[in-house]
Amino acid sequence: MELWDREFIDLLGPGFIRFDDQGGGEFRFGAVTGTLDCSYAKASIHFNWEVSDEMDEASGQGWAELQDDGSLNGEISFHHGDESSFIATSWTSSTAC
Repeated sequence: MELWDREFIDLLGPGFIRFDDQGGGEFRFGAVTGTLDCSYAKASIHFNWEVSDEMDEASGQGWAELQDDGSLNGEISFHHGDESSFIATSWTSSTAC
């Protein structure tokens, strides 16, 4: 993520973003955990989200585009707040250290 370092991103466990085939998903980074409401296109996704941010409610939106190497490049933004680009790669428990 552009705005936050790895230590913050993984504060409560590995940071992640997950999309499901039902138009939803979830993410976590730092002390922010949230749910996603997604719209899919052929090689991209747009989403709105709601979270509990250190016990405060927050919301925002974001997008991601599938890259040739299988990663996602995107942006996540807080309503009236921070915006950060991100790169996400595929992760499974078997690849965790």
